[in-house]
Amino acid sequence: MSLARKTGAYSGYNEYKSNEISTVSQVKLIVMLFDGAIRFLGIAKDNMNPRKYDVVNNHIIKTQDIITELLLSLNMDEGKEVANNLLSLYIYLKKRLLEANMKKDKQILDECIKILTELKTSWEELDKKEPQSSTQTTGGRATGISITG
Repeated sequence: MSLARKTGAYSGYNEYKSNEISTVSQVKLIVMLFDGAIRFLGIAKDNMNPRKYDVVNNHIIKTQDIITELLLSLNMDEGKEVANNLLSLYIYLKKRLLEANMKKDKQILDECIKILTELKTSWEELDKKEPQSSTQTTGGRATGISITG
Protein backbone atom coordinates (compact mmCIF):
# COMPACT_ATOMS: atom_id res chain seq x y z
CA MET A 1 0.00 0.00 0.00
CA SER A 2 1.37 3.39 -0.92
CA LEU A 3 2.15 6.03 1.69
CA ALA A 4 -0.51 8.31 0.16
CA ARG A 5 -3.19 5.63 0.60
CA LYS A 6 -2.07 4.94 4.18
CA THR A 7 -2.04 8.64 5.00
CA GLY A 8 -5.45 9.11 3.38
CA ALA A 9 -6.94 6.21 5.33
CA TYR A 10 -5.42 7.50 8.56
CA SER A 11 -6.74 10.99 7.82
CA GLY A 12 -10.20 9.54 7.18
CA TYR A 13 -10.09 7.65 10.47
CA ASN A 14 -9.05 10.80 12.34
CA GLU A 15 -11.89 12.73 10.70
CA TYR A 16 -14.33 9.96 11.67
CA LYS A 17 -13.11 9.94 15.30
CA SER A 18 -13.19 13.73 15.47
CA ASN A 19 -16.76 13.73 14.15
CA GLU A 20 -17.74 10.98 16.59
CA ILE A 21 -16.37 12.98 19.52
CA SER A 22 -17.93 16.25 18.40
CA THR A 23 -21.41 14.71 18.10
CA VAL A 24 -21.67 12.86 21.41
CA SER A 25 -23.25 14.31 24.52
CA GLN A 26 -21.09 15.72 27.28
CA VAL A 27 -21.89 12.77 29.52
CA LYS A 28 -20.84 10.26 26.84
CA LEU A 29 -17.63 12.23 26.29
CA ILE A 30 -16.87 12.01 30.01
CA VAL A 31 -17.50 8.25 29.91
CA MET A 32 -15.08 8.02 26.96
CA LEU A 33 -12.45 9.89 28.98
CA PHE A 34 -12.86 7.47 31.88
CA ASP A 35 -12.61 4.54 29.43
CA GLY A 36 -9.34 5.94 28.13
CA ALA A 37 -7.93 6.52 31.61
CA ILE A 38 -8.80 2.98 32.71
CA ARG A 39 -7.33 1.53 29.51
CA PHE A 40 -4.09 3.52 29.91
CA LEU A 41 -3.68 2.34 33.51
CA GLY A 42 -4.24 -1.24 32.40
CA ILE A 43 -1.45 -0.85 29.85
CA ALA A 44 0.79 0.71 32.52
CA LYS A 45 0.08 -2.20 34.86
CA ASP A 46 0.73 -4.80 32.17
CA ASN A 47 4.13 -3.26 31.43
CA MET A 48 5.46 -3.29 35.00
CA ASN A 49 6.57 -6.87 34.42
CA PRO A 50 8.78 -7.15 32.41
CA ARG A 51 9.90 -3.71 33.57
CA LYS A 52 9.07 -1.46 30.62
CA TYR A 53 9.05 1.62 32.79
CA ASP A 54 9.04 4.05 29.85
CA VAL A 55 5.69 2.58 28.76
CA VAL A 56 4.41 2.62 32.34
CA ASN A 57 5.43 6.25 32.77
CA ASN A 58 3.89 7.37 29.46
CA HIS A 59 0.54 5.72 30.17
CA ILE A 60 0.30 7.02 33.72
CA ILE A 61 1.02 10.51 32.37
CA LYS A 62 -1.71 10.08 29.74
CA THR A 63 -4.12 9.16 32.54
CA GLN A 64 -3.03 12.18 34.56
CA ASP A 65 -3.70 14.36 31.52
CA ILE A 66 -7.23 12.96 31.24
CA ILE A 67 -7.87 13.62 34.92
CA THR A 68 -6.51 17.14 34.53
CA GLU A 69 -8.96 17.72 31.68
CA LEU A 70 -11.83 16.39 33.81
CA LEU A 71 -10.71 18.56 36.71
CA LEU A 72 -10.49 21.70 34.59
CA SER A 73 -13.92 21.07 33.09
CA LEU A 74 -15.71 21.08 36.44
CA ASN A 75 -18.35 23.80 36.71
CA MET A 76 -17.94 24.72 40.36
CA ASP A 77 -20.74 27.33 40.27
CA GLU A 78 -23.47 25.01 39.03
CA GLY A 79 -22.11 21.70 40.30
CA LYS A 80 -21.83 22.78 43.95
CA GLU A 81 -21.36 19.76 46.25
CA VAL A 82 -21.05 17.20 43.45
CA ALA A 83 -18.40 19.30 41.69
CA ASN A 84 -16.53 19.77 44.99
CA ASN A 85 -16.58 16.01 45.61
CA LEU A 86 -15.33 15.32 42.08
CA LEU A 87 -12.62 17.95 42.50
CA SER A 88 -11.41 16.20 45.67
CA LEU A 89 -11.45 12.81 43.95
CA TYR A 90 -9.57 14.07 40.91
CA ILE A 91 -6.91 15.72 43.08
CA TYR A 92 -6.59 12.51 45.10
CA LEU A 93 -6.24 10.45 41.91
CA LYS A 94 -3.54 12.77 40.56
CA LYS A 95 -1.56 12.45 43.82
CA ARG A 96 -1.92 8.66 43.85
CA LEU A 97 -0.91 8.37 40.19
CA LEU A 98 2.19 10.46 40.85
CA GLU A 99 3.03 8.14 43.74
CA ALA A 100 2.33 5.04 41.65
CA ASN A 101 4.57 6.35 38.90
CA MET A 102 7.42 7.13 41.28
CA LYS A 103 7.18 3.78 43.10
CA LYS A 104 5.98 1.72 40.09
CA ASP A 105 3.30 0.33 42.40
CA LYS A 106 0.60 -1.92 40.88
CA GLN A 107 -1.57 -1.76 44.01
CA ILE A 108 -1.92 1.99 43.72
CA LEU A 109 -2.83 1.60 40.04
CA ASP A 110 -5.47 -0.99 41.03
CA GLU A 111 -6.90 1.49 43.54
CA CYS A 112 -7.05 4.22 40.88
CA ILE A 113 -8.63 1.86 38.35
CA LYS A 114 -11.29 0.95 40.93
CA ILE A 115 -12.12 4.61 41.60
CA LEU A 116 -12.17 5.47 37.89
CA THR A 117 -14.40 2.46 37.15
CA GLU A 118 -16.88 3.50 39.86
CA LEU A 119 -16.94 7.06 38.50
CA LYS A 120 -17.42 5.77 34.95
CA THR A 121 -20.31 3.57 36.08
CA SER A 122 -21.97 6.55 37.76
CA TRP A 123 -21.67 8.63 34.60
CA GLU A 124 -23.04 5.73 32.49
CA GLU A 125 -26.08 5.58 34.78
CA LEU A 126 -26.52 9.33 34.41
CA ASP A 127 -26.30 8.94 30.62
CA LYS A 128 -29.14 6.38 30.69
CA LYS A 129 -31.33 8.85 32.62
CA GLU A 130 -30.44 11.84 30.43
CA PRO A 131 -32.83 12.44 27.53
CA GLN A 132 -31.21 11.65 24.21
CA SER A 133 -30.44 14.97 22.58
CA SER A 134 -27.85 16.53 20.35
CA THR A 135 -24.48 17.66 21.64
CA GLN A 136 -24.68 20.13 24.50
CA THR A 137 -22.38 23.09 24.10
CA THR A 138 -23.37 25.38 26.92
CA GLY A 139 -20.99 26.32 29.69
CA GLY A 140 -17.53 24.98 30.29
CA ARG A 141 -14.30 25.71 28.51
CA ALA A 142 -13.54 25.74 24.82
CA THR A 143 -13.63 21.92 24.82
CA GLY A 144 -17.40 22.07 25.31
CA ILE A 145 -17.23 19.93 28.43
CA SER A 146 -19.18 21.23 31.38
CA ILE A 147 -19.58 18.97 34.36
CA THR A 148 -22.39 20.36 36.44
CA GLY A 149 -23.06 17.32 38.54
